Amino acid sequence: MESVFISNGNVFPVHKKKLYAAMHEPDGVEGVSAIRNAEPSLKEQILEHESIGLLRDATACYDRAIQLEPDQIIHYHGVVKSILGLGQLSTVITQVNGVLAKRPEWTPELNTYRVEAAWKLAQWDSLENYLAADGNSNTWSVRLGQLLLSAKKKDAASFYETLKVVQAEQIVPLSAASFERGSYQRGYEYIIRLHMLCELEHSIAPILQQSDSDFSKDSLNWHARLEMTQNSYRAKEPILALRRALLSLTKRVDNSEEMGECWLQSARVARKAGHHQTAYNALLNAGKSKLSELYVERAKWLWSKGEAHQGLIILQKGVELCFPDNQVPSDAKSKLIHGEALLLVGRFMEETANFESNAVMKKYKDVTVCLPEWENGHFYLAKYYDKLMPTVTENKMEKQGELIKYIVIHFGRSLHFGNQFIYQSMPRMLSLWLDLGAKAYECEKAGRHDRAQMKTDLAKINKVITEHTQLLAPYQFLTAFSQLISRICHSHSEVFVVLMAIIAKVFVAYPQQAVWMMTAVSKSSYPMRMNRCKEILNNAIHMKPSLGKFIGDAARLTDKLLELCNKSVDGNTSTLSMSIHFKSLKKLVEEQTFSEILIPLQSVMIPTLPSVPGTHSNHDPFPGGWAYIAGFGDTVEILASLQKPKKITLKGSDGKSYIMMCKPKDDLRKDCRLMEFNSLINKCLRKDAESRRRELHIRTYAVIPLNEECGIIEWVNNTAGLRNILLKLYKEKGIHMTGKELRQCMIPKTAPLHEKLKVFKETLLPRHPPIFHEWFLRTFPDPTSWYSSRSAYCRSTAVMSMVGYILGLGDRHGENILFDSLTGDCVHVDFNCLFNKGETFDFPEIVPFRLTHNMVNGMGPMGTEGLFRRACEVTMRLMRDQREPLMSVLKTFLHDPLVEWSKPAKGATKAEVNETGEIVNEKVGCKKENKNPKSRLECYFTSSAKIFL
Repeated sequence: MESVFISNGNVFPVHKKKLYAAMHEPDGVEGVSAIRNAEPSLKEQILEHESIGLLRDATACYDRAIQLEPDQIIHYHGVVKSILGLGQLSTVITQVNGVLAKRPEWTPELNTYRVEAAWKLAQWDSLENYLAADGNSNTWSVRLGQLLLSAKKKDAASFYETLKVVQAEQIVPLSAASFERGSYQRGYEYIIRLHMLCELEHSIAPILQQSDSDFSKDSLNWHARLEMTQNSYRAKEPILALRRALLSLTKRVDNSEEMGECWLQSARVARKAGHHQTAYNALLNAGKSKLSELYVERAKWLWSKGEAHQGLIILQKGVELCFPDNQVPSDAKSKLIHGEALLLVGRFMEETANFESNAVMKKYKDVTVCLPEWENGHFYLAKYYDKLMPTVTENKMEKQGELIKYIVIHFGRSLHFGNQFIYQSMPRMLSLWLDLGAKAYECEKAGRHDRAQMKTDLAKINKVITEHTQLLAPYQFLTAFSQLISRICHSHSEVFVVLMAIIAKVFVAYPQQAVWMMTAVSKSSYPMRMNRCKEILNNAIHMKPSLGKFIGDAARLTDKLLELCNKSVDGNTSTLSMSIHFKSLKKLVEEQTFSEILIPLQSVMIPTLPSVPGTHSNHDPFPGGWAYIAGFGDTVEILASLQKPKKITLKGSDGKSYIMMCKPKDDLRKDCRLMEFNSLINKCLRKDAESRRRELHIRTYAVIPLNEECGIIEWVNNTAGLRNILLKLYKEKGIHMTGKELRQCMIPKTAPLHEKLKVFKETLLPRHPPIFHEWFLRTFPDPTSWYSSRSAYCRSTAVMSMVGYILGLGDRHGENILFDSLTGDCVHVDFNCLFNKGETFDFPEIVPFRLTHNMVNGMGPMGTEGLFRRACEVTMRLMRDQREPLMSVLKTFLHDPLVEWSKPAKGATKAEVNETGEIVNEKVGCKKENKNPKSRLECYFTSSAKIFL
């Protein structure tokens, strides 16, 4: 089938689009359009518009189709469905009534649309007439109409009888979907329907019981239930539409505010989904409620359309009307709306850049006065102070310390009241403090005239950080633990005292995770680094004496693991025995008194944050069961690579086995930091509706450096390298090229380009045809798993390609790109070559990411169009939207004093290393603009794919 599609790209476009549309795969529909050379037909345009939500364009196409084929009912279905999707309910009824007046025989087909419009408009008499016009229909919309009409008539028997039938009708397809992979997503539509039936039943019960309350939405927490649904328009809008119908059933006169809130929620989800016309329709309906937050949502809607100035005007007028003379409202809800409106005014003023900095700063300060315990206000004030710092400090250096103090204060207060911005606030707050401390030490050492002022400023900031240490929860500092550990050899003694207190506090709270994260420093070859670590651990033992035995056992375990890593083996040895060659390690963990030490899996090393605002000092960032080291499997496998890494099996206290790789002669600290960065990317991908719908993610695994040149890596099961997969397929076909043959094809580096191209096209390509798609056919033989795995491959490859482009990730050869034989996911390993270090190789790497003809072949007939392209676009858009938190974390990585990120150019001296083993990364870089991660995230593209730091 694939070969037919590839060779006949213009023959089956409508059928291919229908297939993807039926699977709710708009990316596939777009991909089919992209590879087709001919002009798309009207049917194709309709399918494309509908799949990506351009309902107004779809309506225009349907209107044209009706002109061409007035007797085809399918066009009327389409136009009415599109109008219904736009929220123009009265137009739906008018349209259907007009069509049925001419073609009454179409009533069974089209009646369902006017029934849905009638109950959404609360036109109960019309609803009754429409339901009577066709008593045989049992569509979802008609069933809801029947239930609501029974409730309106207070016919309890009919209501519960119908409800029982409708519930059963949803269970059947949900049960069928549960047998396939991705069943939750596939059956989510029916889960939402059951959610709606639950709310309907609970809300209608008081009406049917003829109670005085008449209506009670509070029997279920509507707000909490909506929060638990997927953050998408398709999931939330049906629920909100039903709620409005339920609210209209009550005879209370005070429900206009609740109705307005429902319309505002619809406007919000439609705006976030990019459905601006639908959002506008909801805003018009919400206007009747006169809610103060209406102005905020209207301003956001204008901003999302690119009308920033108009949005600011609307917002300022709204603030003046709802809160005249800046009167502070008395109730908490109005205060929050007022604060949000003021914050939005400040952000709009900042973004438009038409106002003086003092005016913008005043707006942000007003927010913190209005809502002193709201994290958003403090965060944006601190961020704006931080933005102004370069301009202020260039002119008045003496003000630098005071400004940093304000930034640290407000970032800390933001963290005290919530964790929404923790990955931006925490690393930046710590960086400003630690960098100022280092600068103060240099000033003191150089005897500069401003050293007294610097010392005074630093003392104030140290005091602020100490206060934050007492107020903030340990798990909050744990999110930046790697950054704290990297500055363990800080030159300023007073700063180190505070730093030690923070690290010790975190260690006492989470010793199992912290001990693994501190291992590389505790076993460092640099005495000062090791001594500082020992001092911190002693401090932790002083705070909690029971940790002494645990820390001692962890140190002994690390020593034995280092011995295992560095055990020399000859070239012919493929396995070793734990009981023979590593007897002392086996004996150590089997001691009765040996401490419980966590198996360092990725799932128990990354903290989870509370889902609601507040510090939550008792929050557990590592929920679920932990597995502790209970022993080792006897076989130690020697892997066939240059460093001879060893594959070991850890026996967990939970009875399961966990595979790890002990890798010698390789600094894994970069890999460890990049895994943290990838975990942050995953958090962003999970929060975004578009990426979550596509299940975009990066496969991560635990990387634990044991010292500067050894470490252990969590084994990724069920994976095969791209090189091994292709070599096996080529050997089966008899076209495999041996190493000797390949060496014969090599020509001098100085050879002309046309000679290199000739060898590539005439010798290498014929012996390496694109065959990767065959791996999917063999590994995933049934249609569902084959399609799911190939989709997962396209999307996971796209995500890592974009992240790799931003980070300048190189060395992406066929053994560093793995594929999961259970899911099809692309898994990247070995992140040692970063920030375009590959450009310094003898044969420089100049491609932005690896996308060979075989990788494209694995994506199917559409190649890079469709799923791969859209996943790339969504990932890049998300990273640009989140560039500030991502850059906050990335900057701490780049200036990590323990890791050298850039390779010095040929002939240059190695980066400056002091007695602590710290590397001054700030002096390694190149000053070319628009060629670093920040510039790429801000959309500054250049013809070259270079990144310099």
